[in-house]
Amino acid sequence: MREIAFIKLNKEKWLQFEKAIKQKKTDNPDELARLYLHLINDLAYAQTYYKKSKLIVYLNDLAVKVFQRIYQTKRQESNHFLYFFKTEIPLLLYTYKRYMLYAFVVFGLSVLIGVISAMHEDSFVRLILGDDYVNTTLKNIENGNPTAIYKGGSNWGSFIGITFNNLKVGLTSFAFGISGGIGTGYVLLQNGIMLGAFQYFFEQQGVFWKSVKGIWIHGAMEIFAIVIEGAAGFILGASILFPKTHTRLNSFKTGLRNSIKIVISTFPFTIAAGFLEGFITRYANDMPILLALCIILGTLSLISYYYLVYPFIVHKKIHTEIGLKK
Repeated sequence: MREIAFIKLNKEKWLQFEKAIKQKKTDNPDELARLYLHLINDLAYAQTYYKKSKLIVYLNDLAVKVFQRIYQTKRQESNHFLYFFKTEIPLLLYTYKRYMLYAFVVFGLSVLIGVISAMHEDSFVRLILGDDYVNTTLKNIENGNPTAIYKGGSNWGSFIGITFNNLKVGLTSFAFGISGGIGTGYVLLQNGIMLGAFQYFFEQQGVFWKSVKGIWIHGAMEIFAIVIEGAAGFILGASILFPKTHTRLNSFKTGLRNSIKIVISTFPFTIAAGFLEGFITRYANDMPILLALCIILGTLSLISYYYLVYPFIVHKKIHTEIGLKK
């Protein structure tokens, strides 16, 4: 079938979807779910026979929006807070999963740059971390406590100060997405290089595993959250640069709304990381290695599951529920 004939045949059905998306309330979600299955078939057909057509972009974007609209009408949670974290955020994460991949790739390469630079240039660590930090840490290493710097200040003072600083870094990374993602990439690059140089410095001093025990107790969630906030910045930037079938303004509004929600989802993890750094990390040097590993792997597993695994579970669950309404 020619593409123009295919569009003419299905145009009215697609317009129904557009109207359903704009409605504040869906009267018949089961009917919408049935039409959604037809839309998926149309998308598959277009991907097979019109591979270079803009129609694929249109149908894919429409499918994502209808998919989210359907599940909003099917949600059972009366608590909006619970729904936000249990369903809405995972669906957004699944929709924007490639931007999370971009953020992790940028950050990972940045860490590698930091490590390689520190390996080949003796002054690089001081350039990145500063002379005061390096000199203080060298003294702490001589005294047998490489991460003693985390013992400074009171528990609550450290917790509050660290949490606000981490929130500031994450929000800055996100806000810089307004530059088309360039500013976000710079923030991820900066923090990644710093982390790479930081860890190589401890390796160079022969206390790498002691630093891991002390730093990653809070760092697992803290750094992961920063990368997710970077992904939100990339989403914001992409909404400006690549509006697809929408006007640039509407694309920006959608990207801003969805990326802000993703940033908000990181706040509990950032606060938890601040709590760990303020109350637990200061005791890491005297902590049994097994306990430290349990905390590190436990926090890393928790945040990794929520952002990398759970979105696929929710997506599959919703598809199954919709599929039962054929």
